[in-house]
Amino acid sequence: MNRQRINFLFLNIGHFFDHFFVLVFATIAALTLARDWGMSYAALIPYATPGFIAFGVCAIPAGWIADKWSREGMMVIFFIGIGAASMFTALAQTPLQIGFALFIIGCFAAIYHPVGLAMVVHGRVKTGVPLAVNGIFGNMGVASAALIAGFLIDQAGWRVAFVLPGAISIATGIAYWAFVRNDMIHRKARDAAADATAPQAVTIDRAIFARVFAIIFISTAIGGLIFQSTTFSLPKIFDERLGDIASSATLIGWYTFLVFAVAAFAQLVVGYLVDRHSIRIIFAFVASLQAVFFMVMQQMAGVWALYIAIAFMLVVFGQIPINDVLVGRITRSEWRSRVYAFRYIVTFTVSSTAVPLIAWIHSDWGFSTLFVVLAIAAAIILVCVLLLPKGGVVLQPAAPS
Repeated sequence: MNRQRINFLFLNIGHFFDHFFVLVFATIAALTLARDWGMSYAALIPYATPGFIAFGVCAIPAGWIADKWSREGMMVIFFIGIGAASMFTALAQTPLQIGFALFIIGCFAAIYHPVGLAMVVHGRVKTGVPLAVNGIFGNMGVASAALIAGFLIDQAGWRVAFVLPGAISIATGIAYWAFVRNDMIHRKARDAAADATAPQAVTIDRAIFARVFAIIFISTAIGGLIFQSTTFSLPKIFDERLGDIASSATLIGWYTFLVFAVAAFAQLVVGYLVDRHSIRIIFAFVASLQAVFFMVMQQMAGVWALYIAIAFMLVVFGQIPINDVLVGRITRSEWRSRVYAFRYIVTFTVSSTAVPLIAWIHSDWGFSTLFVVLAIAAAIILVCVLLLPKGGVVLQPAAPS
């Protein structure tokens, strides 16, 4: 395995950890902590909001530092910092303390997307499949958060669900530092050589550029709300709707893992398609299916709730690589981290509203109303996608190298 592939593997592991750590609390809150602390689910989950705000807001400085200093160095900080923050979270004794600890996790989690994704697409012509593979690892982190947390809750308690993964992340960070320390010294020369052979950002009409850019960020914002609402609430949805087929934290974790793991591979299919066909057509199809499946899910229970959950998560996860491919096509390498940072500050700042939204809707109306809201959100994305230009180099597959 050459160094480029090893580096890509580390980046993929980083994406796994990033989504894992920001969602461990969702399972812990749903399955044990609310009961242990004598609180309702709706009262406890808003303490996750500061972490999700930090997840978005801190992306801008992370991207700027990475572009000016070292993307590899920022990844080392990410691995070690998020692992240490997770272990610190296990010390929390009150909701306020856990909210502060989750905020620290969010600060370190913010590093990954502007830095890691810029490294994934750097020097590549066709970016759909590499971004999709990287996205699968991220979604497996989402899936594993419920599985691993549910198992550790049953076996050792919720604090271990923060401590053990945190220690593994720190060890990974040390290994990555040992792998890249020489590369960090020679980064400028290496990047200059890569930029000389890499495809440049496409040149397009300014009005079309502005339209594409606006649609990217509107769909990013609404897509982030949908992603956060579904991934955060699914353990609780299964707790309420699967009945006897999910009678323990471990089983709920297994079913949640199953849904996310199966759905993760939708990114590989979508990534393959956007490298070969019009993004506009693929994006419209994905958004349409989201709206349909959310409406169907309203009254589902038992095994049918599991089947429809797999269906809507397939298209929720399938949307992820589309916007990242568009950003990669219209930006230059030297400022790409900052553009990805801006994209993800929009995504995660808006998605931070998902947690109080879930709490409010679940408390007053239940999850059926949440699915109606998500269907409307998906329909808005569809309208935005239909406003994309019908042709042009940005929306068509990349030429072969």
